[in-house]
Amino acid sequence: MTAKSLGGRLVGWVSGSLVRVFLIVVGLFWLVPTIGLLLSSLRSPEDMNASGWWTVFTEPAQLTVDSYDKLLNNSDITDSILNTVLITVPATILVVIVAALAGYAFAWMEFPGRDWWFLAVVGLLVVPVQVALIPIAELFGKIGLFGSILGVVLFHVGFGLPFAVFLLRNFFAEIPRELLEAARLDGAGELRLFARVVMPLAAPAIASLAIFQFLWVWNDMLVALVFTDAGSQPITVALQTQVRQFGNNIDVLAPGAFISMVIPLVVFFAFQRQFVSGVMAGAVK
Repeated sequence: MTAKSLGGRLVGWVSGSLVRVFLIVVGLFWLVPTIGLLLSSLRSPEDMNASGWWTVFTEPAQLTVDSYDKLLNNSDITDSILNTVLITVPATILVVIVAALAGYAFAWMEFPGRDWWFLAVVGLLVVPVQVALIPIAELFGKIGLFGSILGVVLFHVGFGLPFAVFLLRNFFAEIPRELLEAARLDGAGELRLFARVVMPLAAPAIASLAIFQFLWVWNDMLVALVFTDAGSQPITVALQTQVRQFGNNIDVLAPGAFISMVIPLVVFFAFQRQFVSGVMAGAVK
């Protein structure tokens, strides 16, 4: 039994080590484009035209921050980064707040037509963004929102809410009814119950939703191309406009693209524990 147990432990250790090595290799391959973009952004345009980014390992003298200095002096790029933040942060916060309130109402509050309203929300999930671009562009033009940051935020909020409400409603519905009833017996009203009991329990799901919404809005280009102008365009559109007719403005594109890429990565890794908990929450019920 001892030998068999020892053999089983050895097999488990070897298997676990192989899995870890495999995951490390996959992770390194996944990071290669990011590393390559970072090293490219630290090279001069002449070096980038002459050789690949991997040559910095044999010629580290190529590394320079001149491209980032030029980027910071490019008002189009710096303004677009600020515009991206002004679009992404409100669109994420508004979706989380409204979806949390609506999800709680659909899960635990009784009102006329509740199930039909929820079915309507679920039905909106199948509406593609492309279908609404022209009608909403015309509407925004009539009310003066076309070309503004507020218009882009409202569009992202409108199309982010159906999935967000669906996700949070299903999560809230799994909360034990006895827990909510006990809070009500202690005198908690609906708002206090929502803020003190439901929201702390839903923190993993809300974190997952916030990450999804943040990444979707930050990386969006289609909606920004349609609804923004030169003064409200985000980083994705600003980088696209830097492409010249007969070549690429690589000394600005490389550092700008790296900044555009690294911020979502930082957000994801900073909240990855909550993201995994939120994704796995429904699997352990």
